[in-house]
Order: sequence, then structure tokens, then C-alpha cells
Amino acid sequence: MYSLLVGSSRLDCRTVVEALIGKGAEKAQAIIWNIRLPRVLMATVAGAGLALSGLITQTVLRNPLASPFTLGISSAAAFGAALAIVSGVCGVTLKTALGGFQITNFYVVIISAFVFSLIATFAILTISKLKGMSPAVTVLAGLAILFLFSAATSLIQYFGTIEQVAAIIFWLFGSLSKTTWISLEVMSFVFFICLFASYRCCWKLNALYLGDEIAKSLGVDAKRLRLVGMITASLLTATAVSFLGVISFVCLVSPHIARLVLGSDHRYLIPSSCLVGACLLLTADTASRTMFLPLTLPVGILTSFFGVPLFLYLIVKRGENVWW
Repeated sequence: MYSLLVGSSRLDCRTVVEALIGKGAEKAQAIIWNIRLPRVLMATVAGAGLALSGLITQTVLRNPLASPFTLGISSAAAFGAALAIVSGVCGVTLKTALGGFQITNFYVVIISAFVFSLIATFAILTISKLKGMSPAVTVLAGLAILFLFSAATSLIQYFGTIEQVAAIIFWLFGSLSKTTWISLEVMSFVFFICLFASYRCCWKLNALYLGDEIAKSLGVDAKRLRLVGMITASLLTATAVSFLGVISFVCLVSPHIARLVLGSDHRYLIPSSCLVGACLLLTADTASRTMFLPLTLPVGILTSFFGVPLFLYLIVKRGENVWW
């Protein structure tokens, strides 16, 4: 509710409530229904989706540092989206005095981001499998993938036009200003499908959390569950990245906060991680819209500023027991 109240045009509670029920001034209704409400809902859904992807990744890889961002999945999805923008299959160049580029087909961006995120996922799993799937090897493989796709994205920008480079840079910042009702519907659909599937596997995730041998003794196919989990995390990450750009640390920090409060039982850890991620991203977006009015900062910048000290605090507080 507070996020709906604040912004460049400050509204009171009565005005917001009247706009939500279709009454009041047309200007207030336009601000709420066309700008703020879809943005607030997207922050909630996308934050929950990123947190869920981070939780799944940490569980199936049994690594506290694993997340779609640190393993390079976000970077691979960003490269796929940048490739779609530069190729011209997802948008048109606007012929204006200042130039410009408009994305007119987000579905192409989603597909491209998802394909390259899967490529990164399978590369990490393959490299880790060759070395016994140890946590150190997984993190190192993810860092290599991260730097590889970051360099590839920079190479694309080098060969792109000025308009395309500007569109890629603005898109990579990570911002909720690009939210539309259609993108919200797609993100919500993907999130709730993945949430339902993940919650149905909460007992299997609990078993896998204890180790592959214990999981196998309980009748859980660890390899299949790990593959399905990484694909699910990739789908959530690719959808969020394709619509919002790269938003870091939400997927890494949220599961740790939820695990610190409620423990490691995925029956409670899955919904609580989603709630923490939704709160973190919504808070960061609200701050990005109000800190330097009328200027709106990209939310990806603030999540990094908030996430780094919070994650360091968790490490210092728990010491070596960072994996609960």
C-alpha cells in the first residue's frame, strides 16, 4: 500500500483506494492502474520467483553460494536477451532525432534468454559431474560461465548500433519500469507453475538436502531431481531477466534469511523464501522510486547495495556454519 502511495505524484490513501475501485480522478486511476499497480505486483512476483530459483539452486547443488546469479545463469540469460535485441528479431529501431530502440516482441527475448540459461545450466552440471559434483567445482564452473557470458555480452555491444547498445545497457541495469500487464501475467504464470511443482517435491528436496546417498536410500532419483530443479531455476531466472534485466542478490540472500528463521524444512522454507524475496525486491523498488525524486534509480543497483552488506552480515553472524 505504501508503494502505491509514494512516487513522483504523491497520493493519499483515500485517492488510492478510490482509484483501485474505479472511482476518483482519471489522472489518479491512470497512475495507479497503468504505472504503479503492475509495477508493485511485478516486484512481488519477480522477487518471489528469484528467491525460489535461488533456493532450488542451493538445495539441488547443496552449496550455500549457489544462485542463478553467482553460477552465471543470469549472465547467460542476459546474453541471450542481448543477442535477441541486437539481431533485430524482437524490436524495431525508432527513427527519431535522438534515436532509440523499442522491444516489440518480448516472447523472442524470453525464449532466447531461456535457451542460453539452459546452456549455462547444462555446462555447469556437466563440468561438476566430471569432478564429482563438489561444491567448490560447482562454484568455480559457475564463475567461469559468468565471466564467459559477460565477455560475450560486451562483444555484442561492441558490434551493435548506438541505439541497440543503449537499449542493452538500459535493460541490463535491472528495472521494473518496463513492467506491463502482459509481462506481469507471463511472470505470474511461470512463477506459480514452478512454485506448485517445487512444493510438491518438498519432501524430495528435504532428502536431497541431506545428501545423495540418503536421498537414494529414500527412493529419490537425485540426478533427475537435480536436473529438473536446475531447469526450473533457469526458467524462473530467464523469465525475470528477459522482462526486468539482471537483478542480483535477491536470489542469493532470500533463502538464507528464511532458513535462518525457520530452518531447512522445505515445507516452510519454500513459501517463506518467496515472501522474503518479494519483500526485498518491493522494498528496493520503493526506495529506488523515492530516494532521489523525481529521478528513479534502476532497482538492480539498489539490490546490490542492500544485498552485499546483508549477505556479509549473515556470514559474519553464522561464521563457518553458513550452510544450515
